[in-house]
Amino acid sequence: MASDTGATRPPYEQIVRWIEESGFETLRKRSEEAEAIFRRIGITFAVYGEGGDPERLIPFDLIPRVFSALEWRQLDRGIRQRAQALNAFLYDVYHRGEIIRAGVVPASLVYRNDAFLPQMIGFDPPGKVYSHIVGIDIVRTAGTSFQVLEDNCRTPSGVSYMLENREILMRMFPELFSGGAVEPVDSYPQQLRKTLEELAPAACTGDPTVVVLTPGSLNSAYYEHSFLADLMGVELVEPQDLFVDEGKVWMRTTLGPQRVDVIYRRIDDDYLDPLNFRPDSMLGIAGIFDVYRAGGVTLCSAPGSGVADDKAIYTYVPEMIRFYLGETPILENIPTYKCGNRDECTYVLDHLDELVVKEVHGSGGYGMLIGPKSTKEEREAYARRIIADPEDFIAQPTLDLSTAPTLGGAELAGRHVDFRPFCLIGQQIRLVPGGLTRVALREGSLVVNSSQGGGVKDTWVLRD
Repeated sequence: MASDTGATRPPYEQIVRWIEESGFETLRKRSEEAEAIFRRIGITFAVYGEGGDPERLIPFDLIPRVFSALEWRQLDRGIRQRAQALNAFLYDVYHRGEIIRAGVVPASLVYRNDAFLPQMIGFDPPGKVYSHIVGIDIVRTAGTSFQVLEDNCRTPSGVSYMLENREILMRMFPELFSGGAVEPVDSYPQQLRKTLEELAPAACTGDPTVVVLTPGSLNSAYYEHSFLADLMGVELVEPQDLFVDEGKVWMRTTLGPQRVDVIYRRIDDDYLDPLNFRPDSMLGIAGIFDVYRAGGVTLCSAPGSGVADDKAIYTYVPEMIRFYLGETPILENIPTYKCGNRDECTYVLDHLDELVVKEVHGSGGYGMLIGPKSTKEEREAYARRIIADPEDFIAQPTLDLSTAPTLGGAELAGRHVDFRPFCLIGQQIRLVPGGLTRVALREGSLVVNSSQGGGVKDTWVLRD
């Protein structure tokens, strides 16, 4: 909210006036009201394996995070560029592998990656699109400098919070939006549906039937699955609602079987089809992958897309942009050390107390070592893991991440934030002006994941 000189940054001037006019105590009370609304609506997420009630309310912080129109134009161009390059990479590695032949990306990172599916080699998905919803985690590191922390090419979650955060803030403080200075985000569900319909298989001759496939109500993101299906006006189905017959995928309805053309699936690759992947899967639809390969149905995202969002592959995305698009990356990566490289691994082991170390296949903020906040014993234990399997780890410096004003304790306090926009890729690339801002509610914490105690904020993009 403040520049290096301590002055309020122009995009936050309206927020500062609103805070001063409302008063801290009033905002605290309204924050409690917002939490009650979230609880009444049932906006929860599930955490398993930690004991207690797995259904938790994600903390909502009332103070929005703001981007100027100029900042958003930079982000918008960088996000679209990155999503385009990631899809080009996926097409390439499942076809000629030119980027590997050119020595830009090591073959071992692709072909030994658990997310790489040999069954996808040579297959052309509709529109050559593999990852239809790309969530890119971005941080501001200094002034107007934005850097990418991570790419999510499979089923990035959190867009329901982007929409609900805005809805609740507009309901509680309509005066903040009355001037029309804030770009809307409510067109996302319609844009998502249009994107999915554009990618219907060639076998579809009429209006495509789109469904959202969820593992069920026990899944941690079930609220989001049902929320998106409802807003898109499509059916939310579970595996037992679908079946394969005569080379097509059908949905059981009270009026008889209905053919399905596009499936926005929120089930991992391994569990999608017991005939082609894990035979013990209780969540899959037998034969659905064969129908997909034959062009009878579109799966979003395509099986095998996860090979593009591995944390080791992430380090090569700027090179992907140069290789496939011939462009200079608009959004750079956070400097990253690859422990699979002997020299870089030595540096990491010598500087564990300064670095953030992550598992290549980790997610949700689990399995990380935050060096400056770790004990000697924790660093020694982590070092043994790195030495045992160095290719499974990367490390990044602890950056001076930006903070955003947050209602915490007895006063407003700066807390670290990141930002996840949701980029849609169909016949064209679509991006609503906004995304999900996650905030580390614990003082000094750099971990924003909801499973680690983080919260969410509304994200404003201002008009010129």
